[in-house]
Amino acid sequence: MPTRSNAPTLIGARVYLRPPRPADAAAFLAATRASRRLHGAWTQPPHPRARYTAYLRRFTAGGGAATHAGFLVFRREDDALVGVYNFSEIVRGAFQSAFLGYFAFAPLAGRGLMTEGLAAALDIAFRKLKLHRVEVNIQPNNARSLALAARLGFTREGYSRRYV
Repeated sequence: MPTRSNAPTLIGARVYLRPPRPADAAAFLAATRASRRLHGAWTQPPHPRARYTAYLRRFTAGGGAATHAGFLVFRREDDALVGVYNFSEIVRGAFQSAFLGYFAFAPLAGRGLMTEGLAAALDIAFRKLKLHRVEVNIQPNNARSLALAARLGFTREGYSRRYV
């Protein structure tokens, strides 16, 4: 049975989410290597270990004033690493907003696990982090990412032509 310190943040039917840990480095880096083709030009997950360590510092700072919160998604049946959800640039005060970034890992992409994970991540965002708004910035030709966001009710509000 998990102890309070290593318990999942949220458990779904097929997945669970929790913040990344130093002990996740080997699995995370292996999943990153195995997913290079899947990620293509869309994302550059932290790799090598030094970048993963920096990612941990940024996305697991904790506390009410944290401006970033990261969560790994695991398949419940075998604890396989499914993907990542990162809330960044969290703004507090009246706005209570954040940007959401995410990516799946091969070979579990395309099985609906990220959809369930996104529902759980949004539950964390609105209930635990007390956000009012979550914005996802997606490249306009990233069909899979657009479809994932649409499945959870996100609507397209426009294009940022010079965003990145």
